[in-house]
Amino acid sequence: MPRQPRLVLPGVATHIVQRGNNRAPCFLRESDYLVYLLHLREICGAHGCSVHAYCLMTNHVHLLLTPPSVESCADMMRDLGQRYVQYFNRAHGRSGTLWEGRFRSCIAESSRYVLACHRYIELNPVRAGMVEHPRAYRWSSYGANAEGRPDPLVAPHPEFASLGDNPAIRQSAYRGLFEDALEPSLIARIREATNGGFPLASERFKSGLTPPAGRKLERGRAGRPSRRQPGEATKTPEIGL
Repeated sequence: MPRQPRLVLPGVATHIVQRGNNRAPCFLRESDYLVYLLHLREICGAHGCSVHAYCLMTNHVHLLLTPPSVESCADMMRDLGQRYVQYFNRAHGRSGTLWEGRFRSCIAESSRYVLACHRYIELNPVRAGMVEHPRAYRWSSYGANAEGRPDPLVAPHPEFASLGDNPAIRQSAYRGLFEDALEPSLIARIREATNGGFPLASERFKSGLTPPAGRKLERGRAGRPSRRQPGEATKTPEIGL
């Protein structure tokens, strides 16, 4: 089955997940994380992508970024993947692929979904049982977004900036978002959208989209379409249901 074209919109945040091949580790020592972040910063800068949140897990990576063009995400991830694989293979005496095919992604529109992706990304180590609180995990953007830790990679998204009039207020409001767990239904929605390439967006926003040919905006229903009986009138779907 041919792959569907990606739905990427200039100026709209995009959640990206890239996994290690066969879920193998992508980071084996501290220097690996540092090198990846260095390359991520340089290559995002070269392609004009603004990174708002990230988390480097043992065998996969989460990014939330805003691209300046339709091609920026794919070009940036291609260059980043190639450069990091070259480093990783040299550093660990290996050869061959490191990543599991193409990365997965979805656009995130509105404060509900942008800030939900922030939390989803930075809570990954907590859900994995690695730490009790995201502040205890070194390889994520939580320290920058929630506590003002200097991180030249992180650029505030407008929805993050709207949390307060100054950094202290924004950081306090952001920490408050983590006092409650993400709803399981929202976690499932983010995963489904990212794995399927569907937009995390309001119905109003989606109604105004013109997706690339062959790109679906939501998962189709399972099962065969119902068979219309002879003489049965064709029903017109109601808009907005």
